[in-house]
Amino acid sequence: MEAIFKFLRKFLFGISVAAMLVMLTIIFAQVVTRYIFGFSFEWTEELARFLFVWVVFLGSALIMGEDGHLAVELLPRLLKDKTPGILLSLFINACGYVFIFLLIIQGWKMTTTMTFQTSPGLGISMSYVYAIMPVSGILMLMYHVKDTISIFRHFTHGRSDPKTVDQQPIISAD
Repeated sequence: MEAIFKFLRKFLFGISVAAMLVMLTIIFAQVVTRYIFGFSFEWTEELARFLFVWVVFLGSALIMGEDGHLAVELLPRLLKDKTPGILLSLFINACGYVFIFLLIIQGWKMTTTMTFQTSPGLGISMSYVYAIMPVSGILMLMYHVKDTISIFRHFTHGRSDPKTVDQQPIISAD
C-alpha cells in the first residue's frame, strides 16, 4: 500500500512541476510578445490561470499526503494520549472528512453544471477546469483514510508516536 502512495506522490509532484513550468513559460512568452512585439496571444492568460488552479488543487492533495498543511498544534499536543486528546483528534479527523466530502460533491456539481460554458480564449469546456475539484477531493480522501487508519492504530496499539504508525504497512499479513 505504501508503494501506491509513494507512486502517487511522485506522480502528483511531476504533474505539478510540469504545470508550473508550462505556466511560467506561457507567462514569460506573453510578456515578451506584449512588450517587444506589441501584441499578446489571447489564450495565454487564460491557460496560465487554469493551470494555476490545477496546480493549487493538486498541490493541496500532495501537501495533505505529507501532513504539511498549517495547523494549530498547541491543544492537541497538550492533550496528547489523554481522553480529551483522543476525542479532539477524532473530531479534527471528522471535520476533515466533512470538508473533503463537500469538496467532492460540490466540485462534481460544478463540473457537471459548467459543461455548457466554454472559455473565451481557449474554447474548451469549463468543466475541464472545474474537474480538478472532485479529483483533488478523491486524492485527499485517500490520504485522509490513510491518516485515519494511523490514528486508530495509534490509539489501539498504544504507540506514543503516531508518525511511527505511518511507517507500518497499512495492510499486514497478521
